[in-house]
Amino acid sequence: MSEYSARDADDVSVGIVEKKFYTFGGGTNQALVLESGAEIGPVTVAYETYGQLSPAKDNAVLVLHALSGDCHVAGYYSKADAKPGWWENMVGPGKGIDTDRYFVICASILGSCGGTTGPCATNPASGKPYGLDFPVVTVGDMVTVQRKLLDHLGVEKLLAVVGGSLGGMQALEWSLRYPDRVAGVIALATTMRHSALAIAFNEIARQAIMTDPNWNKGHYYGGPKPDTGLAVARMIGHVTYLSDEAMRRKFGRRLQEKDAFSFQFDIDFEVESYLRHQGSKFVARFDANSFLYVTKAADYFDLERRGGAGSAVEAFAAARSRFLVVSFTSDWLYPTYQSKELVRALKKNGLNVSFCEIKADCGHDAFLIPNKRLSSLIGNFLERTRDESRF
Repeated sequence: MSEYSARDADDVSVGIVEKKFYTFGGGTNQALVLESGAEIGPVTVAYETYGQLSPAKDNAVLVLHALSGDCHVAGYYSKADAKPGWWENMVGPGKGIDTDRYFVICASILGSCGGTTGPCATNPASGKPYGLDFPVVTVGDMVTVQRKLLDHLGVEKLLAVVGGSLGGMQALEWSLRYPDRVAGVIALATTMRHSALAIAFNEIARQAIMTDPNWNKGHYYGGPKPDTGLAVARMIGHVTYLSDEAMRRKFGRRLQEKDAFSFQFDIDFEVESYLRHQGSKFVARFDANSFLYVTKAADYFDLERRGGAGSAVEAFAAARSRFLVVSFTSDWLYPTYQSKELVRALKKNGLNVSFCEIKADCGHDAFLIPNKRLSSLIGNFLERTRDESRF
């Protein structure tokens, strides 16, 4: 096949899509057993698919979302939708993940509020939302749920798993938990384990939620919600997704009202207005408890301790996939040195690894922003993997 080249497909979309649901674990002795030892069932998984599964079933690509994402990766739910899925620039006809070639699957993660079972779902034991009665989950638990969905869809092998940030952690976990089911792994702006800095920011954000007087120890459903705490948590997180250069370019020290300071504790700077807007938007679409659970799962992720391994090199001894690892120069949440540590661990196991650091000044969120180089990297990797796959 010829080398991949992305056509100008900015206005090309997968079109109108449908969110689907799969439920398992509702029968006796069929509950999902989590890494913590806790059990939960039934579990409902929200998911979307795009494109067609080939007769040989060798073109399936699983896209894995980050903390605030969900299964709606591309397309629109109706013609009235103002915004498409969160990775519309990457997933679709002729794009980096070409739905004319690949059968693309994306599922909302366990513990989230995107339709998959999480703390805001109904606890069958009480008939009320779980709240903090929902068990703490891990990235490994999320991947187990995704595997059960693929079994339901009849997808035994994955051409590739693709994810950025927390999605990248899931992609790495797939390569270790189910090495014989994954031909390729694309890990973008991610890490093998959170640094103390990343854990610290997550803890500050969680405390913002848990100290909100409306949090009520997680049982706020049906009453006032901890909107202020969740908005502050989002503001904290959003700063870590940007970069100094991006914020300087976009806001600088420009005032909201250009004449003078207000000399009050209200909005003076444009950046303050922007962060408050981001916080209020997030509150309208996300669940505070889900934020707690998903950030905790990210903090627990640690490939150097996985399965008793003493190092990342030992952890990847079971991996069989080929890998594409991509970092971004201005990502200070998961800096390039962490991606290079991952690449070294993979190479010491003799695995096929490609690495690229992309120059970008927009911070951690760079993998979500349209970038022709990133689209080309992903498209070429998928094509080579399909041509050379052992599956």
